[in-house]
Amino acid sequence: MAIAIDFGTSNTAVARWNSSTNAPEVLDLGEVAVAPAPDTPDAPVVPSLIYVENAATATVTIGQLVRDRGLDRAGNPRFFQRFKRAIGLEGLGFIPELDGRTVSFEQAGAWFLQTLLQQVGDRVGTVDSLVLTVPVDSFEAYRRWLGSICQSLPFEQVRLIDEPTAAALGYDAAADDLLLVIDCGGGTIDFACVQLASCASDRAPLGFLLKWGDKLIGEQSGQSVRTARVLAKAAVNWGGTDIDDWLLDLFARECGLPVSSLTARLVERLKVALSNRPHASEAYFDDASLESHVLELTRERFEALLRERGLFAELDRLSAQIQQQLRRSGRDFDDLAAVLLVGGTARIPALQTWAREIFTPDRVRADRPLSAVATGALRLAQGIELQDFLYHSYGIRYWNRRDNCHSWHPLIRAGQPYPLAQPVELVLGASVAGQPSIELAIGELGAASDSRTEVYFADDRLMTRAVGSSTVVQPLNDRDGARTVAVLDPPGQPGVDRVRVRFQVDTERLLRISVEDLLTQRPLLENSPVAELR
Repeated sequence: MAIAIDFGTSNTAVARWNSSTNAPEVLDLGEVAVAPAPDTPDAPVVPSLIYVENAATATVTIGQLVRDRGLDRAGNPRFFQRFKRAIGLEGLGFIPELDGRTVSFEQAGAWFLQTLLQQVGDRVGTVDSLVLTVPVDSFEAYRRWLGSICQSLPFEQVRLIDEPTAAALGYDAAADDLLLVIDCGGGTIDFACVQLASCASDRAPLGFLLKWGDKLIGEQSGQSVRTARVLAKAAVNWGGTDIDDWLLDLFARECGLPVSSLTARLVERLKVALSNRPHASEAYFDDASLESHVLELTRERFEALLRERGLFAELDRLSAQIQQQLRRSGRDFDDLAAVLLVGGTARIPALQTWAREIFTPDRVRADRPLSAVATGALRLAQGIELQDFLYHSYGIRYWNRRDNCHSWHPLIRAGQPYPLAQPVELVLGASVAGQPSIELAIGELGAASDSRTEVYFADDRLMTRAVGSSTVVQPLNDRDGARTVAVLDPPGQPGVDRVRVRFQVDTERLLRISVEDLLTQRPLLENSPVAELR
Protein backbone atom coordinates (compact mmCIF):
# COMPACT_ATOMS: atom_id res chain seq x y z
CA MET A 1 0.00 0.00 0.00
CA ALA A 2 1.13 3.56 -0.76
CA ILE A 3 0.56 6.56 1.48
CA ALA A 4 1.46 10.25 1.25
CA ILE A 5 2.05 12.70 4.09
CA ASP A 6 1.62 16.45 3.75
CA PHE A 7 3.58 17.51 6.86
CA GLY A 8 2.45 21.06 7.61
CA THR A 9 3.36 23.73 10.12
CA SER A 10 -0.16 23.78 11.58
CA ASN A 11 -1.79 20.58 10.30
CA THR A 12 -0.70 17.33 8.68
CA ALA A 13 -2.76 15.29 6.22
CA VAL A 14 -2.26 11.62 5.35
CA ALA A 15 -3.64 10.07 2.15
CA ARG A 16 -3.73 6.48 0.93
CA TRP A 17 -4.52 4.88 -2.40
CA ASN A 18 -7.88 3.11 -2.44
CA SER A 19 -7.50 0.20 -4.84
CA SER A 20 -11.26 -0.41 -5.00
CA THR A 21 -12.01 3.12 -6.23
CA ASN A 22 -8.60 3.59 -7.91
CA ALA A 23 -8.36 7.04 -6.34
CA PRO A 24 -6.65 8.72 -3.37
CA GLU A 25 -8.47 9.36 -0.11
CA VAL A 26 -7.51 11.22 3.08
CA LEU A 27 -7.23 8.96 6.13
CA ASP A 28 -9.24 9.60 9.27
CA LEU A 29 -6.76 8.85 12.06
CA GLY A 30 -9.31 8.99 14.82
CA GLU A 31 -8.42 10.59 18.13
CA VAL A 32 -5.21 12.26 16.92
CA ALA A 33 -7.11 14.05 14.12
CA VAL A 34 -9.55 16.95 14.12
CA ALA A 35 -12.27 17.48 11.56
CA PRO A 36 -12.28 20.75 9.59
CA ALA A 37 -15.26 23.07 9.38
CA PRO A 38 -18.44 21.11 8.56
CA ASP A 39 -19.13 23.02 5.33
CA THR A 40 -15.78 22.08 3.74
CA PRO A 41 -15.18 18.89 1.75
CA ASP A 42 -11.82 18.14 3.41
CA ALA A 43 -11.29 15.06 5.56
CA PRO A 44 -9.84 15.22 9.09
CA VAL A 45 -6.27 16.43 9.53
CA VAL A 46 -3.79 15.93 12.37
CA PRO A 47 -2.66 19.10 14.21
CA SER A 48 1.14 19.32 14.03
CA LEU A 49 1.58 19.22 17.81
CA ILE A 50 3.71 16.97 19.99
CA TYR A 51 4.08 16.54 23.74
CA VAL A 52 7.13 14.64 25.01
CA GLU A 53 6.04 12.35 27.83
CA ASN A 54 9.48 10.79 28.25
CA ALA A 55 12.43 11.77 26.07
CA ALA A 56 14.59 8.88 27.26
CA THR A 57 12.11 6.31 25.92
CA ALA A 58 10.81 8.49 23.04
CA THR A 59 7.27 8.33 24.47
CA VAL A 60 5.18 11.13 22.94
CA THR A 61 1.60 12.28 22.37
CA ILE A 62 0.73 13.92 19.05
CA GLY A 63 -2.07 15.75 17.27
CA GLN A 64 -5.47 16.53 18.69
CA LEU A 65 -4.77 14.36 21.75
CA VAL A 66 -2.32 17.04 22.91
CA ARG A 67 -5.16 19.57 23.01
CA ASP A 68 -7.77 17.20 24.40
CA ARG A 69 -5.51 16.34 27.34
CA GLY A 70 -4.67 19.99 28.03
CA LEU A 71 -0.97 19.50 27.27
CA ASP A 72 -0.63 22.48 24.90
CA ARG A 73 0.45 24.96 27.54
CA ALA A 74 2.76 27.81 26.57
CA GLY A 75 6.05 27.74 28.40
CA ASN A 76 6.02 23.98 28.94
CA PRO A 77 9.30 22.70 27.42
CA ARG A 78 7.68 19.32 26.70
CA PHE A 79 5.16 20.90 24.32
CA PHE A 80 6.23 21.60 20.72
CA GLN A 81 4.28 23.40 18.00
CA ARG A 82 5.25 25.10 14.73
CA PHE A 83 8.41 22.99 14.79
CA LYS A 84 8.40 22.36 11.04
CA ARG A 85 9.45 25.93 10.25
CA ALA A 86 12.39 25.66 12.69
CA ILE A 87 13.87 22.44 11.26
CA GLY A 88 17.33 23.03 9.83
CA LEU A 89 17.63 26.57 11.20
CA GLU A 90 20.29 27.66 13.65
CA GLY A 91 20.37 30.13 16.52
CA LEU A 92 16.83 29.56 17.75
CA GLY A 93 17.72 30.01 21.38
CA PHE A 94 16.15 27.72 23.96
CA ILE A 95 16.40 23.99 23.16
CA PRO A 96 15.10 21.98 26.13
CA GLU A 97 16.83 19.10 27.86
CA LEU A 98 14.23 16.55 28.88
CA ASP A 99 14.89 13.39 30.88
CA GLY A 100 18.62 13.75 30.33
CA ARG A 101 18.29 14.24 26.56
CA THR A 102 18.47 17.40 24.47
CA VAL A 103 15.37 17.58 22.29
CA SER A 104 15.88 19.64 19.13
CA PHE A 105 13.15 20.67 16.71
CA GLU A 106 14.50 18.06 14.30
CA GLN A 107 14.07 15.38 16.95
CA ALA A 108 10.56 16.57 17.77
CA GLY A 109 9.67 16.47 14.08
CA ALA A 110 11.12 12.98 13.72
CA TRP A 111 9.10 11.69 16.69
CA PHE A 112 5.97 13.32 15.29
CA LEU A 113 6.34 11.62 11.89
CA GLN A 114 7.33 8.27 13.37
CA THR A 115 4.36 8.28 15.76
CA LEU A 116 2.07 9.37 12.94
CA LEU A 117 3.28 6.46 10.81
CA GLN A 118 2.59 4.08 13.69
CA GLN A 119 -0.98 5.40 13.79
CA VAL A 120 -1.26 4.87 10.03
CA GLY A 121 0.04 1.31 10.33
CA ASP A 122 -2.52 0.54 13.02
CA ARG A 123 -5.27 1.77 10.70
CA VAL A 124 -4.31 0.38 7.30
CA GLY A 125 -1.71 -2.32 7.91
CA THR A 126 1.54 -2.73 5.96
CA VAL A 127 2.79 0.28 3.99
CA ASP A 128 5.50 -0.26 1.36
CA SER A 129 5.59 3.11 -0.44
CA LEU A 130 5.75 6.57 1.13
CA VAL A 131 5.61 10.02 -0.49
CA LEU A 132 6.52 13.10 1.57
CA THR A 133 5.81 16.68 0.53
CA VAL A 134 8.49 19.38 0.84
CA PRO A 135 8.09 23.19 0.95
CA VAL A 136 9.15 24.83 -2.30
CA ASP A 137 11.65 27.07 -0.49
CA SER A 138 13.20 24.52 1.87
CA PHE A 139 16.98 24.42 2.20
CA GLU A 140 19.07 21.30 1.84
CA ALA A 141 19.17 20.74 5.61
CA TYR A 142 15.42 20.13 5.67
CA ARG A 143 15.63 17.54 2.93
CA ARG A 144 18.63 15.86 4.56
CA TRP A 145 16.58 15.65 7.75
CA LEU A 146 13.82 13.79 5.92
CA GLY A 147 16.41 11.52 4.37
CA SER A 148 17.91 10.65 7.76
CA ILE A 149 14.46 9.67 9.05
CA CYS A 150 13.70 7.60 5.96
CA GLN A 151 16.78 5.44 6.41
CA SER A 152 15.23 3.87 9.50
CA LEU A 153 11.74 3.42 8.04
CA PRO A 154 10.72 -0.01 6.73
CA PHE A 155 9.49 1.23 3.35
CA GLU A 156 10.57 -0.10 -0.02
CA GLN A 157 10.23 3.31 -1.68
CA VAL A 158 10.32 6.86 -0.26
CA ARG A 159 9.91 9.88 -2.53
CA LEU A 160 9.71 13.66 -2.18
CA ILE A 161 7.54 16.06 -4.14
CA ASP A 162 7.19 19.84 -3.94
CA GLU A 163 3.97 20.84 -2.17
CA PRO A 164 2.65 23.15 -4.95
CA THR A 165 3.20 20.51 -7.63
CA ALA A 166 1.44 17.91 -5.49
CA ALA A 167 -1.50 20.31 -5.13
CA ALA A 168 -1.82 20.61 -8.92
CA LEU A 169 -2.04 16.84 -9.16
CA GLY A 170 -4.52 16.78 -6.26
CA TYR A 171 -6.92 19.07 -8.12
CA ASP A 172 -7.03 16.57 -11.02
CA ALA A 173 -5.63 19.11 -13.46
CA ALA A 174 -5.94 18.22 -17.14
CA ALA A 175 -2.91 17.30 -19.22
CA ASP A 176 -1.08 20.31 -20.74
CA ASP A 177 -2.84 22.77 -18.40
CA LEU A 178 -0.74 25.67 -17.15
CA LEU A 179 -1.59 26.08 -13.44
CA LEU A 180 -0.68 28.52 -10.70
CA VAL A 181 -0.72 26.92 -7.25
CA ILE A 182 -0.86 29.28 -4.26
CA ASP A 183 -0.11 27.27 -1.12
CA CYS A 184 -1.00 29.28 2.00
CA GLY A 185 0.17 27.08 4.84
CA GLY A 186 0.89 27.66 8.48
CA GLY A 187 4.50 28.76 7.98
CA THR A 188 4.92 29.78 4.33
CA ILE A 189 3.09 31.15 1.30
CA ASP A 190 4.35 29.41 -1.84
CA PHE A 191 3.55 30.30 -5.46
CA ALA A 192 4.38 27.73 -8.15
CA CYS A 193 3.41 27.69 -11.81
CA VAL A 194 3.33 24.11 -13.11
CA GLN A 195 2.28 22.34 -16.28
CA LEU A 196 1.19 18.73 -16.59
CA ALA A 197 2.28 17.20 -19.90
CA SER A 198 0.33 14.56 -21.77
CA CYS A 199 3.26 12.67 -23.24
CA ALA A 200 5.35 10.06 -21.47
CA SER A 201 8.94 10.85 -20.60
CA ASP A 202 12.05 8.73 -20.51
CA ARG A 203 13.39 10.57 -17.48
CA ALA A 204 13.46 9.08 -14.01
CA PRO A 205 13.34 8.73 -11.05
CA LEU A 206 9.75 9.58 -10.20
CA GLY A 207 9.79 12.76 -8.17
CA PHE A 208 12.89 12.92 -6.01
CA LEU A 209 13.63 9.38 -4.91
CA LEU A 210 15.02 9.29 -1.37
CA LYS A 211 15.00 5.55 -0.90
CA TRP A 212 14.62 2.46 -3.07
CA GLY A 213 15.02 -0.80 -1.19
CA ASP A 214 18.05 -0.44 1.05
CA LYS A 215 19.56 2.44 -0.96
CA LEU A 216 19.14 6.17 -0.60
CA ILE A 217 18.48 7.98 -3.89
CA GLY A 218 17.98 4.61 -5.49
CA GLU A 219 18.18 3.31 -9.01
CA GLN A 220 15.95 4.69 -11.73
CA SER A 221 12.62 2.92 -11.86
CA GLY A 222 11.86 3.67 -15.50
CA GLN A 223 8.14 4.26 -14.74
CA SER A 224 6.54 7.37 -16.19
CA VAL A 225 3.04 8.31 -17.27
CA ARG A 226 3.23 12.06 -17.67
CA THR A 227 5.46 14.82 -16.44
CA ALA A 228 4.78 17.90 -14.34
CA ARG A 229 7.08 20.76 -15.31
CA VAL A 230 7.62 23.70 -12.95
CA LEU A 231 7.92 27.00 -14.83
CA ALA A 232 8.07 29.53 -11.99
CA LYS A 233 8.40 29.61 -8.20
CA ALA A 234 8.30 32.24 -5.46
CA ALA A 235 7.84 32.02 -1.70
CA VAL A 236 7.83 33.97 1.56
CA ASN A 237 8.14 32.78 5.17
CA TRP A 238 4.73 34.04 6.26
CA GLY A 239 1.73 31.86 7.01
CA GLY A 240 -1.36 31.15 9.07
CA THR A 241 0.53 31.00 12.36
CA ASP A 242 1.80 34.55 11.77
CA ILE A 243 -1.78 35.69 11.21
CA ASP A 244 -2.73 34.04 14.53
CA ASP A 245 0.08 36.00 16.18
CA TRP A 246 -1.17 39.24 14.62
CA LEU A 247 -4.62 38.56 16.08
CA LEU A 248 -3.15 37.77 19.50
CA ASP A 249 -1.19 41.02 19.42
CA LEU A 250 -4.35 42.92 18.40
CA PHE A 251 -6.43 41.57 21.29
CA ALA A 252 -3.55 41.96 23.74
CA ARG A 253 -3.20 45.61 22.72
CA GLU A 254 -6.89 46.50 22.59
CA CYS A 255 -8.38 44.17 25.24
CA GLY A 256 -5.46 43.23 27.46
CA LEU A 257 -5.79 39.59 26.43
CA PRO A 258 -2.95 37.46 27.87
CA VAL A 259 -0.91 35.30 25.50
CA SER A 260 -1.37 31.60 26.22
CA SER A 261 -2.14 28.35 24.44
CA LEU A 262 -5.83 28.86 25.27
CA THR A 263 -6.03 32.39 23.87
CA ALA A 264 -4.01 31.31 20.82
CA ARG A 265 -6.60 28.61 20.17
CA LEU A 266 -9.45 31.11 20.62
CA VAL A 267 -8.10 33.59 18.07
CA GLU A 268 -7.45 30.75 15.62
CA ARG A 269 -11.11 29.72 16.00
CA LEU A 270 -12.16 33.32 15.37
CA LYS A 271 -10.08 33.35 12.20
CA VAL A 272 -11.60 30.09 10.97
CA ALA A 273 -15.14 31.19 11.81
CA LEU A 274 -14.73 34.39 9.79
CA SER A 275 -14.16 32.24 6.70
CA ASN A 276 -17.86 31.31 6.88
CA ARG A 277 -19.60 34.36 8.35
CA PRO A 278 -19.04 38.13 8.69
CA HIS A 279 -18.87 38.20 12.49
CA ALA A 280 -17.43 35.81 15.09
CA SER A 281 -17.11 35.73 18.87
CA GLU A 282 -15.51 33.50 21.48
CA ALA A 283 -15.95 33.47 25.27
CA TYR A 284 -12.84 33.64 27.45
CA PHE A 285 -12.55 33.06 31.19
CA ASP A 286 -9.50 34.55 32.91
CA ASP A 287 -8.34 32.17 35.66
CA ALA A 288 -6.26 34.91 37.28
CA SER A 289 -8.95 37.61 37.55
CA LEU A 290 -11.93 35.21 37.53
CA GLU A 291 -13.56 37.44 34.92
CA SER A 292 -15.29 36.39 31.73
CA HIS A 293 -14.70 38.15 28.44
CA VAL A 294 -16.19 37.93 24.97
CA LEU A 295 -13.72 38.27 22.10
CA GLU A 296 -15.42 39.68 19.03
CA LEU A 297 -14.08 40.24 15.54
CA THR A 298 -15.69 41.28 12.29
CA ARG A 299 -14.47 40.21 8.90
CA GLU A 300 -14.00 43.88 8.01
CA ARG A 301 -11.64 44.48 10.98
CA PHE A 302 -9.80 41.24 10.26
CA GLU A 303 -9.20 42.20 6.64
CA ALA A 304 -8.02 45.65 7.73
CA LEU A 305 -5.48 43.95 10.00
CA LEU A 306 -4.20 41.85 7.09
CA ARG A 307 -3.74 45.00 5.02
CA GLU A 308 -1.98 46.78 7.90
CA ARG A 309 0.46 43.88 8.26
CA GLY A 310 1.26 43.95 4.55
CA LEU A 311 -0.16 40.58 3.56
CA PHE A 312 -1.71 41.73 0.29
CA ALA A 313 1.35 43.80 -0.64
CA GLU A 314 3.42 40.65 -0.16
CA LEU A 315 1.01 38.65 -2.33
CA ASP A 316 1.32 41.32 -5.04
CA ARG A 317 5.12 41.04 -4.87
CA LEU A 318 5.07 37.25 -5.22
CA SER A 319 2.59 37.52 -8.09
CA ALA A 320 4.90 39.94 -9.90
CA GLN A 321 7.84 37.55 -9.47
CA ILE A 322 5.84 34.70 -10.99
CA GLN A 323 4.71 36.87 -13.90
CA GLN A 324 8.29 37.95 -14.61
CA GLN A 325 9.52 34.34 -14.63
CA LEU A 326 6.66 33.29 -16.92
CA ARG A 327 7.42 36.05 -19.40
CA ARG A 328 10.98 34.79 -19.74
CA SER A 329 9.53 31.56 -21.13
CA GLY A 330 7.10 33.37 -23.43
CA ARG A 331 4.01 32.83 -21.23
CA ASP A 332 1.74 35.12 -19.22
CA PHE A 333 -1.13 35.02 -16.71
CA ASP A 334 -3.55 34.92 -19.65
CA ASP A 335 -2.24 31.42 -20.39
CA LEU A 336 -3.24 30.07 -16.96
CA ALA A 337 -5.95 27.42 -17.06
CA ALA A 338 -6.56 27.63 -13.31
CA VAL A 339 -5.31 29.15 -10.06
CA LEU A 340 -5.43 26.61 -7.23
CA LEU A 341 -5.57 27.79 -3.60
CA VAL A 342 -4.44 25.29 -0.98
CA GLY A 343 -3.66 25.41 2.74
CA GLY A 344 -5.86 26.45 5.66
CA THR A 345 -5.07 30.14 5.18
CA ALA A 346 -6.47 29.91 1.64
CA ARG A 347 -9.97 29.73 3.15
CA ILE A 348 -9.78 33.40 4.20
CA PRO A 349 -12.36 35.18 1.98
CA ALA A 350 -10.18 38.27 1.52
CA LEU A 351 -7.36 36.15 0.14
CA GLN A 352 -9.75 34.45 -2.28
CA THR A 353 -11.08 37.86 -3.30
CA TRP A 354 -7.52 39.06 -3.97
CA ALA A 355 -6.90 36.02 -6.18
CA ARG A 356 -10.12 36.52 -8.16
CA GLU A 357 -9.31 40.18 -8.76
CA ILE A 358 -5.82 39.36 -10.03
CA PHE A 359 -6.56 36.19 -12.02
CA THR A 360 -10.35 36.47 -12.80
CA PRO A 361 -12.99 34.57 -10.78
CA ASP A 362 -13.62 31.70 -13.20
CA ARG A 363 -10.04 30.42 -12.94
CA VAL A 364 -9.69 30.41 -9.13
CA ARG A 365 -10.40 27.14 -7.27
CA ALA A 366 -10.36 26.75 -3.49
CA ASP A 367 -12.52 23.69 -2.83
CA ARG A 368 -9.74 21.31 -1.60
CA PRO A 369 -7.52 23.48 0.60
CA LEU A 370 -6.45 20.81 3.11
CA SER A 371 -6.51 17.60 1.07
CA ALA A 372 -5.13 18.54 -2.37
CA VAL A 373 -1.43 18.35 -1.45
CA ALA A 374 -1.61 14.93 0.23
CA THR A 375 -3.84 13.33 -2.40
CA GLY A 376 -1.79 14.83 -5.22
CA ALA A 377 1.45 13.57 -3.69
CA LEU A 378 -0.03 10.11 -3.59
CA ARG A 379 -0.49 10.16 -7.35
CA LEU A 380 3.28 10.29 -7.61
CA ALA A 381 3.37 6.71 -6.36
CA GLN A 382 1.12 5.76 -9.27
CA GLY A 383 3.66 6.72 -11.93
CA ILE A 384 3.64 10.51 -12.40
CA GLU A 385 7.11 11.92 -13.02
CA LEU A 386 8.39 15.42 -12.28
CA GLN A 387 10.52 17.54 -14.55
CA ASP A 388 11.70 20.51 -12.54
CA PHE A 389 14.31 23.25 -12.36
CA LEU A 390 16.64 24.28 -9.55
CA TYR A 391 14.95 26.74 -7.22
CA HIS A 392 18.14 28.08 -5.61
CA SER A 393 21.41 29.35 -7.02
CA TYR A 394 24.66 27.63 -6.11
CA GLY A 395 28.09 29.14 -5.87
CA ILE A 396 31.58 29.10 -4.37
CA ARG A 397 32.99 31.21 -1.57
CA TYR A 398 35.82 33.67 -2.24
CA TRP A 399 37.66 36.40 -0.36
CA ASN A 400 36.26 39.81 -1.26
CA ARG A 401 39.28 42.12 -0.96
CA ARG A 402 37.23 45.28 -1.45
CA ASP A 403 34.92 44.56 1.51
CA ASN A 404 37.53 42.52 3.42
CA CYS A 405 35.16 39.59 3.94
CA HIS A 406 34.00 36.35 2.36
CA SER A 407 31.49 36.60 -0.49
CA TRP A 408 29.81 34.08 -2.77
CA HIS A 409 30.17 33.82 -6.54
CA PRO A 410 27.18 32.15 -8.29
CA LEU A 411 28.00 29.20 -10.57
CA ILE A 412 24.57 27.69 -11.23
CA ARG A 413 21.67 30.13 -11.35
CA ALA A 414 18.19 29.58 -9.98
CA GLY A 415 15.80 28.44 -12.68
CA GLN A 416 18.38 26.23 -14.40
CA PRO A 417 16.83 22.96 -15.69
CA TYR A 418 18.66 19.78 -14.83
CA PRO A 419 20.60 17.80 -15.89
CA LEU A 420 22.76 20.67 -17.15
CA ALA A 421 23.18 20.73 -20.92
CA GLN A 422 26.83 21.74 -20.46
CA PRO A 423 29.01 21.53 -17.32
CA VAL A 424 30.06 24.75 -15.59
CA GLU A 425 33.86 25.12 -15.81
CA LEU A 426 36.41 26.99 -13.69
CA VAL A 427 40.20 27.24 -14.02
CA LEU A 428 42.00 27.86 -10.72
CA GLY A 429 45.56 28.51 -9.60
CA ALA A 430 47.49 28.60 -6.36
CA SER A 431 47.40 31.80 -4.29
CA VAL A 432 50.65 31.22 -2.34
CA ALA A 433 53.98 29.59 -3.15
CA GLY A 434 54.17 25.88 -2.39
CA GLN A 435 50.40 25.52 -1.96
CA PRO A 436 49.67 21.84 -1.20
CA SER A 437 45.97 21.78 -2.12
CA ILE A 438 43.02 23.76 -3.43
CA GLU A 439 39.80 24.08 -1.46
CA LEU A 440 36.35 25.18 -2.59
CA ALA A 441 33.48 25.95 -0.22
CA ILE A 442 30.23 25.35 -2.11
CA GLY A 443 26.94 26.82 -0.92
CA GLU A 444 23.25 27.06 -1.72
CA LEU A 445 22.37 30.73 -2.22
CA GLY A 446 19.04 32.14 -1.17
CA ALA A 447 17.48 35.08 -2.98
CA ALA A 448 19.20 38.41 -2.31
CA SER A 449 16.78 41.03 -1.03
CA ASP A 450 16.50 44.11 1.12
CA SER A 451 15.64 41.94 4.09
CA ARG A 452 15.87 38.39 5.32
CA THR A 453 13.65 36.39 7.63
CA GLU A 454 14.85 35.55 11.13
CA VAL A 455 13.12 32.98 13.34
CA TYR A 456 13.01 33.83 17.04
CA PHE A 457 11.11 33.23 20.27
CA ALA A 458 8.74 35.76 21.87
CA ASP A 459 6.38 34.95 24.71
CA ASP A 460 7.00 31.23 24.08
CA ARG A 461 5.93 31.65 20.46
CA LEU A 462 8.12 30.80 17.47
CA MET A 463 7.93 33.88 15.24
CA THR A 464 9.57 35.47 12.20
CA ARG A 465 10.75 38.98 11.41
CA ALA A 466 12.61 40.75 8.63
CA VAL A 467 16.16 41.90 9.47
CA GLY A 468 19.11 43.37 7.58
CA SER A 469 19.95 43.08 3.88
CA SER A 470 21.81 39.89 2.96
CA THR A 471 21.96 36.78 0.83
CA VAL A 472 21.16 33.68 2.85
CA VAL A 473 23.67 30.89 2.22
CA GLN A 474 23.41 27.25 3.23
CA PRO A 475 26.94 25.71 3.03
CA LEU A 476 27.01 22.26 1.44
CA ASN A 477 30.58 21.10 2.10
CA ASP A 478 32.04 23.62 4.56
CA ARG A 479 33.70 21.17 6.92
CA ASP A 480 37.21 19.82 7.41
CA GLY A 481 38.26 17.52 4.60
CA ALA A 482 35.17 18.12 2.47
CA ARG A 483 36.38 21.44 0.97
CA THR A 484 39.52 19.96 -0.61
CA VAL A 485 38.99 19.35 -4.33
CA ALA A 486 42.62 18.98 -5.41
CA VAL A 487 45.83 17.76 -3.74
CA LEU A 488 48.70 19.35 -5.69
CA ASP A 489 51.80 17.25 -6.43
CA PRO A 490 54.07 19.04 -7.04
CA PRO A 491 52.81 21.97 -4.91
CA GLY A 492 51.20 24.88 -6.72
CA GLN A 493 52.78 28.27 -7.49
CA PRO A 494 51.04 31.63 -7.97
CA GLY A 495 50.43 32.97 -11.46
CA VAL A 496 49.91 29.58 -13.13
CA ASP A 497 46.60 27.95 -14.07
CA ARG A 498 46.78 24.68 -12.19
CA VAL A 499 43.41 22.85 -12.13
CA ARG A 500 40.29 22.74 -14.30
CA VAL A 501 37.09 22.18 -12.31
CA ARG A 502 33.82 21.09 -13.97
CA PHE A 503 30.45 21.16 -12.20
CA GLN A 504 27.49 19.09 -13.42
CA VAL A 505 23.98 18.43 -12.08
CA ASP A 506 22.62 14.99 -13.00
CA THR A 507 19.05 13.68 -13.39
CA GLU A 508 18.88 12.88 -9.67
CA ARG A 509 19.70 16.49 -8.76
CA LEU A 510 23.17 15.56 -7.54
CA LEU A 511 25.87 18.21 -7.89
CA ARG A 512 28.96 16.43 -9.21
CA ILE A 513 32.50 17.73 -9.61
CA SER A 514 35.41 16.68 -11.86
CA VAL A 515 38.93 18.06 -11.38
CA GLU A 516 41.91 17.84 -13.75
CA ASP A 517 45.50 18.80 -12.85
CA LEU A 518 46.63 20.95 -15.82
CA LEU A 519 50.31 20.58 -14.93
CA THR A 520 50.42 16.78 -14.74
CA GLN A 521 47.34 16.25 -16.98
CA ARG A 522 46.01 13.77 -14.42
CA PRO A 523 42.36 13.53 -13.31
CA LEU A 524 42.08 14.21 -9.57
CA LEU A 525 38.29 13.78 -9.26
CA GLU A 526 35.91 12.19 -11.74
CA ASN A 527 32.21 13.00 -11.49
CA SER A 528 32.37 12.94 -7.68
CA PRO A 529 29.08 13.77 -5.87
CA VAL A 530 29.15 16.90 -3.68
CA ALA A 531 25.55 17.37 -2.56
CA GLU A 532 21.89 16.94 -3.48
CA LEU A 533 20.56 20.16 -4.93
CA ARG A 534 17.22 21.88 -4.68
